[in-house]
Amino acid sequence: MDADAISFGTDGWRAILNEFTSSRVRTVGQSVATYLHEEDFDAPVAVGYDARESSPGFARDLAEVLTANGFDVLIPDRDVPTPLVAWTIVDGGLAGACMITASHNPPEYNGVKFVPADGAPALPEVTERIEANLAEPRSVPDAEQGEVREVDFVGPYAEHTLDFADTDAVSDITVAYDAMHGSGRGVTDALLDRAGASVSRLRCEADPTFGGSAPEPTAENLDALVERVTDGGADLGIANDGDADRIGIVTPERGYLDPNLFFAVLYDYLLEADSGPAVRSVPTTFLIDRVADAHDEAVSETQVGFKWIARGMAADDALIGGEESGGFGVRGHVRGKDGVLVALLAAAAESDEPIDERVARLLDEHGDVHQDRIGLSCPDSEKARVLSELEGDLPDSVAGRKVSEVVTIDGFKILLEDGSWILVRPSGTEPKLRVYAEAESESGVDELLETGRALVEPHV
Repeated sequence: MDADAISFGTDGWRAILNEFTSSRVRTVGQSVATYLHEEDFDAPVAVGYDARESSPGFARDLAEVLTANGFDVLIPDRDVPTPLVAWTIVDGGLAGACMITASHNPPEYNGVKFVPADGAPALPEVTERIEANLAEPRSVPDAEQGEVREVDFVGPYAEHTLDFADTDAVSDITVAYDAMHGSGRGVTDALLDRAGASVSRLRCEADPTFGGSAPEPTAENLDALVERVTDGGADLGIANDGDADRIGIVTPERGYLDPNLFFAVLYDYLLEADSGPAVRSVPTTFLIDRVADAHDEAVSETQVGFKWIARGMAADDALIGGEESGGFGVRGHVRGKDGVLVALLAAAAESDEPIDERVARLLDEHGDVHQDRIGLSCPDSEKARVLSELEGDLPDSVAGRKVSEVVTIDGFKILLEDGSWILVRPSGTEPKLRVYAEAESESGVDELLETGRALVEPHV
């Protein structure tokens, strides 16, 4: 067994395919089975998989190990989005699930994540136990082994989600949907169509190579969708990442919409019919706080990682949780990010008030916001040292503005008296330190980023 090669990061274990092997996946499956036995679970376990060529085979590996350990396994009849697997757990009272996916990573990667019985992302106390349990697969006697049952994950989720999103509100809009060849194809677009939108499709064909690129819905990867919408071919553009737990939005006037602004749009729309606080990650815009304040609501801030947002949503009974990378969850559904549900909510929000108009109104009411980030190379082994040195070298003022507070939830977030800020935090996936900045103008952001660079580089 080569357990040293398996490490659960912020969202499961991911690796390139020459490292992500069948034997190692089976080792993870045994560890999950051991954890579930230790927690006295005996309900079935779901095993889902994304659209990568290797994913069905790895899903079968997991299913074989779990059934050998006495668990019945539910497996979908096609590749499915991660949020459908999470919802299936909660809807069916399952013990949990394993999901084979590398999300937005390029096609040469794959990964596995464990989703607990509550459908929310696994917290470190769970993933650390799974890592500690890594062992060669074993089995119970034949008579005690479980069975694999292939079921429809999409249909029950679709009925729930169409009802939950109040899609009667969707009317007279055209949505361009880009699946990026991922697992949202035939799911998100089909639900948008059933909700009443006219749907035009891009990259909705199965392609396990994702067209040779990473299925990540960022501005640089959505040129065709932006062109379709800004040329008048649709009222709204929506894209999902490879496993459809994240979303990208395109509008006629703005093109690719900053996920920070979409978060504010979505929260403002939900507050029209409901109430409740918001939870956001530390790099996410303060515009959320301003929207919340206008409705006498509160906002909680968490470190990066949707598992922390999900925990905050439970603690605060939050209406919404979100992050600047395009992951959003909504109360009453599952406490995980769901790019399929949010696609329906985006269409409903567009039908209620064009998103471009809502953005303009929110910025007029609460002030303009701009945000960007840079990455500075820093070996993983040096990150703790650099942050420790920075702790004793933080300035009293930045770019002529007084520092009002330093938040240490995740790295150092330096809040300035005019409401702008700089954040320095370690990347959880790359040998880099991230420097984020938010200000009222692009030039202000550029100035803050350069100040952040000058602050960090002497220590790297």
